[in-house]
Amino acid sequence: MRFLKYLFIILLTLPTTYTWSQTGVIKGRVYNKINNEAIPFANIAIVNSTSGTTADIDGNYRLDNLAPGNYNLVCSSLGFETLFLYEIRVSPSKPNVLNFPLQKAIKELDEITVSGPAFNKTEESPLSMRTINTTEIFRSPGGNRDISKVIQVLPGVASTLSFRNDIIVRGGSPNENRFYLDGIEVANINHFATQGASGGPVGMINVNFIREVDFYAGAFPANKGNALSSILDFKQRNGNDEKLSGSVMLGSSDLGLSLEGPVGKKSTFIFSIRRSYLQILFKALKLPFLPTYNDAQFKHNIKLDKKNILTFIGLGAIDDFKLNTSANDGLKDADQIERNTYILGNLPVNSQWNYTLGAKWVHYSKNSYQTYIVSRNHLNNEATKYKDNIEEDDLLLLNYKSQEIENKLRFENTKRINGWKWNLGSSIDFVRYTNSTFNKKEENGQVVTIDFNSELDFRKFSLFTQISRKFIDDRLSLSMGIRTDFSDYSRELFNPIEQLSPRLSASYALAPKLNLNFNVGSYFQLPPYTVMGYRDNNSNLVNKDNKITYIKSNHLVSGIDYNPNQYSKISVEAFYKTYKNYPFLLTDSVSLANLGGDFGVIGNEAAKSISKGRSYGLEVLLQQKLSTSIYGIISYTWVRSEFKDKNGIYTPSSWDNKHILNITAGKKFNKNWEFGMKFRLLGPAPYTPYNVELSAQKVIWDVAQAGQLDWNRLNQKRNPTVHATDIRLDKKWYFKKWSINAYLDIQNVYNFKAKTQAYLDVERDAMGNPMEDPNNSLAYKMKEIDNESGTILPSIGLMVEF
Repeated sequence: MRFLKYLFIILLTLPTTYTWSQTGVIKGRVYNKINNEAIPFANIAIVNSTSGTTADIDGNYRLDNLAPGNYNLVCSSLGFETLFLYEIRVSPSKPNVLNFPLQKAIKELDEITVSGPAFNKTEESPLSMRTINTTEIFRSPGGNRDISKVIQVLPGVASTLSFRNDIIVRGGSPNENRFYLDGIEVANINHFATQGASGGPVGMINVNFIREVDFYAGAFPANKGNALSSILDFKQRNGNDEKLSGSVMLGSSDLGLSLEGPVGKKSTFIFSIRRSYLQILFKALKLPFLPTYNDAQFKHNIKLDKKNILTFIGLGAIDDFKLNTSANDGLKDADQIERNTYILGNLPVNSQWNYTLGAKWVHYSKNSYQTYIVSRNHLNNEATKYKDNIEEDDLLLLNYKSQEIENKLRFENTKRINGWKWNLGSSIDFVRYTNSTFNKKEENGQVVTIDFNSELDFRKFSLFTQISRKFIDDRLSLSMGIRTDFSDYSRELFNPIEQLSPRLSASYALAPKLNLNFNVGSYFQLPPYTVMGYRDNNSNLVNKDNKITYIKSNHLVSGIDYNPNQYSKISVEAFYKTYKNYPFLLTDSVSLANLGGDFGVIGNEAAKSISKGRSYGLEVLLQQKLSTSIYGIISYTWVRSEFKDKNGIYTPSSWDNKHILNITAGKKFNKNWEFGMKFRLLGPAPYTPYNVELSAQKVIWDVAQAGQLDWNRLNQKRNPTVHATDIRLDKKWYFKKWSINAYLDIQNVYNFKAKTQAYLDVERDAMGNPMEDPNNSLAYKMKEIDNESGTILPSIGLMVEF
């Protein structure tokens, strides 16, 4: 941090203008989206300028001598729909390869129209879908180049108060999201992931790879399944096809290197590695835990010929979470010593690694293209905990090791003819799940030992199709799809009729800039593998015997959007979601839908598919894309999320924030300065209070080392409303063949602190030993430790592109 601070100051003293030339290039190809055939003589123009060019006979184009910065581009050709691409970054270090896949227009035009839609959207998902480009991710205040944090400014998206990336969409739990990288499913995008959910504290995906991200909060296309709340579809760019280039990213918590370049005449690669040094910082700050994360990512794109493209991708991480048992050495602050002691007694040591490898072959035909995908996901998760952190066998409290392996095959055929778009396909996944668990824990007021080994092999299948078309001079867009998912895990999951999930989307243009949108659909998702593979101490597959089944959610969404101009949008959407067959955890009598916002493992216990829930709300979005120098987003969500408790009464879920408000704004100044700010308000999230009497029992505390929740008072308390403001200042220097981007990012700039649910701990004597309750020889004296959320967090970063 000290090195970065001095380097940042030195950079600010550099001249802001240079006499030598710094220019960049945008180049690419214009082609028919459905068959990959070149569209010759298409027009490519820079919006609000006189600059532009025309594609050649092979559809190739090139814009030279562009000053570094961001540009909005439009591509048009007679007989095709106009396509706008926003905030395309130009740097002298490498050309920006930007392809325009144009879609054949249904309505025959006598001349080219360049007005186009203000915000590109799909026929399958005319609402509840937002596209975020890489520039928006880079500059997001407080986002730290992490997409999971960036999308939190969008309507319907909430977050947890802890230092995590949980994605909570429209009142759904963090385990209801799915992720795709160039169409290949990725099981996890976060370091230190919660097994059975999707969150973690740090994102894995390198933003330098990303061209844009499609975020679906509903209206899911039929070819993407096993999700109930959201889908994130990451679209990666190809590597530099002219020369070797790269970037070095030095941040406050990690160091990363990216390289890219050509491999022969027909292929390109892009590769990155990253390693954190948080463990060094945390140790210096006397924090009780030491996290270390590493990740790597690659993409290799091969153009076999004009009709065949082959893509290989990879994403992987190695994470270690150790305890700093010497954290209290030399400390004099009694409150910090108390807090550290509690955390050291509560947290396990955790080691985790995961990877995704995938290959995609796209073959283009006359009026269609076929996609073949083969991929593999693999997660290894281990955790151990000893009483008082003394590694002796008789003091072992937790020894957990689990693996989740998925080998996937998927085929899709997409055809467009006479204005109809038809997609159909199928997939099969070969799943292997292993779990070795030794865990001493509290159940129903007693200390029990869970000790089992589980191995589980089964298959998952899917069939899907969707058809879309525009009518009434392109004013009405309709899309209908159906999907089924089934598995040979059990008889309850094997009937494809039981998981039929139809969906219908419609959009009608009331006026050239005003659209009415609608979607209704049913969606299914398998319970987490932790639930499916749980066994009792007699090796019985408990939840299979309990006839666990798919979770079902019905969505109803309607909305209206208005585009005052090419760069602005106002939208209002209302949604209503119902849940059925959610796993209900039998030991604590709580729905799995309430869990997933913390570290560790969820679902590794007995359950039945009997939980029901609902969420509903209203979303408002006002967005101004960057046109000249100003951009911004204002989003507000009113949301209620409820699940039935053990008495069959609807109770607020853990994600029932009620109100979510986000305001993001930024301005670009002369000489490559840029300033942005983000304000976020999150309504009072519910929590379950402790059962103090149960927690105080010596036999319970000696095993649990933490307060036990009183599930009879499920979510009856609420944390306070929280808010924070993040700011970010960027400065760029452009040289002849390279560039520097330095930034200062300050999260929670006015240091707002929210007093959230306190920790429940035992009182300790001068030697650190628990003190007995003088009124009960079988219990300890209990106390609460304040738990404040929020601190000012400045960070400085530097990215060098070459």
